[in-house]
Amino acid sequence: MTPDAAGLAAALQRGGVVLLPTDTIYGLHAVASSEEAIRKLVSIKGRHDEKPFVVLGSSRSQLESLGVLFPESSRPALDQLWPGPLTAVVGLEAPIPASRGRDTLAVRVPALPWLRELLEATGPLASTSANRSGELPLTSVRELPSDLQRTLDAVMDAGPLEGKPSTIVDFTGDEPRLIRKGDRLFTQKVWKTLRKSL
Repeated sequence: MTPDAAGLAAALQRGGVVLLPTDTIYGLHAVASSEEAIRKLVSIKGRHDEKPFVVLGSSRSQLESLGVLFPESSRPALDQLWPGPLTAVVGLEAPIPASRGRDTLAVRVPALPWLRELLEATGPLASTSANRSGELPLTSVRELPSDLQRTLDAVMDAGPLEGKPSTIVDFTGDEPRLIRKGDRLFTQKVWKTLRKSL
């Protein structure tokens, strides 16, 4: 099943969980501010811990509408690097369903234009790799187990994906801290941009 954008948005707004391609790999997505949707995502994922989800937004301002707190010193760099494969760990005014009780959150503005358009319609989405906990992430819808597919409200098939993991930077301390390197050239760009703006 490959619904159009309106169908995907409707499924998500009803509290559904949808399989979508991202800049990197396929991910399971649900509305980040919906308790019902996040409970369903946790159940499908099979998580038994309180690990928070990454949240995708169409822009920095949309993420701020969730209560995300971007340090003032980080904003110029983030505005240069987004949209792109940078995940920023930042503070929250108060926990949201996708943060699972924490007052910090990992957020990203994806590079895919159609995904940002979808986010404009749905609001920020919690995102996690398209697999059950402990299993390998999916790079193709063909790898999706039939029992997992039956639990989803919609699936978008974009063919095989070969994306690289995003670069993750923690902005919650006194200085930005690299947590994970992504693409080598992009990671270099991240640090050059941060050095110029901080």
